[in-house]
Amino acid sequence: MRAVRGAITASGNTVEAIEEATCSMLKEIERLNRIGPDDVVSAFFSLTADLNATYPARAARSIGWDAVPMLDTVEVDVPGGLRRTIRVLLHVDVSRPVRHAYLGEARSLRPDLGSDS
Repeated sequence: MRAVRGAITASGNTVEAIEEATCSMLKEIERLNRIGPDDVVSAFFSLTADLNATYPARAARSIGWDAVPMLDTVEVDVPGGLRRTIRVLLHVDVSRPVRHAYLGEARSLRPDLGSDS
């Protein structure tokens, strides 16, 4: 089992913006790691406090992650932290090395772990 990290910023605090960002991030993680929902053991999402229009897990279910156990939580509100950010920690059932997906403005959070490619 491996852990895959990802982060992305949403364009705003709307259902559509959160779902679009979440789906984009998850699809990029799937592409980078050649995985699908059947490979995902669990997903843990966090959102900055300024995003509360919907749950990222709802967006994940809309792209076929129906059987994946998921949890959503609010990120620690650190002064000066990146706003409108959705983060994910996935546990995946693969043994090969994994690639992380830090997209858009969220690339600045962990440039050492990977970014758009």
